[in-house]
Amino acid sequence: MRERQYSKNSAAALALLFSVNASAQERTVKVGAAADLRFVMAELGQRFEQKTGARIDVTYGSSGNFFSQLQNGAPFDLFFSADVDYPVKLAAAGTADGTTLYKYATGRIVIWLPPETKLDVARDTWKVLLDPTVQRIAIANPAHAPYGRAAVAAMQKANIYEGAKGKLVFGENISQAAQFAQSGSAQAGIIALSLAVSPGMKAGKYWLIPAEMHASIEQAAIVLSGAKNKNDARAFLDFVRGSEAREILARYGFQLPVAGTR
Repeated sequence: MRERQYSKNSAAALALLFSVNASAQERTVKVGAAADLRFVMAELGQRFEQKTGARIDVTYGSSGNFFSQLQNGAPFDLFFSADVDYPVKLAAAGTADGTTLYKYATGRIVIWLPPETKLDVARDTWKVLLDPTVQRIAIANPAHAPYGRAAVAAMQKANIYEGAKGKLVFGENISQAAQFAQSGSAQAGIIALSLAVSPGMKAGKYWLIPAEMHASIEQAAIVLSGAKNKNDARAFLDFVRGSEAREILARYGFQLPVAGTR
């Protein structure tokens, strides 16, 4: 009799556990996010979960790689791209819901040097990249990373690309490029401002590259047509439009759209 009672209680406990797990799974929003958002998205996701109970599960990478994966049915609910063109193309193809497209920020790039360097990037700006002590310069791969394309364009505009291109090392995305510079694998990096001001890199020295030296890095988010959790995905986008999220984005150096715009 006791064994039967124990069995019933165990079955009930297991059923409750499965129910809780299933509920948590249903309230999870799977996000593919550009690597410049690594620290921002962690804060945004935490705040959103505290308010709603829905969990934000983020995978980071280059926007171009995500674009290819999403075209082939990668299972994400939301895409936060560092290039507005990618979500626009997904919407045109029916892979994403065009009515949800939101330009959440404009990114900036900097020349970043480690804190122990003797070079003065604030004074010498572009010239530091040509200094003989700088043997490697980390940037994101321009073939599929918007920040990498901006870095190349800015160097070309500054007329130093030919002198610097032999030093370039490519990260798979902007976060990996920043890691190369931070770890010493490269002596300098052209990285996202949002990473330069992050906890692990803010002790370094950086110079903000003028925005007019490269195409605007307009960043946008969109809900995918195959999203399994569209309600929470839309709710998270609404949260990103709000004042609390905008304050977090601004703190990491992003330029913000006019409040109320898409």
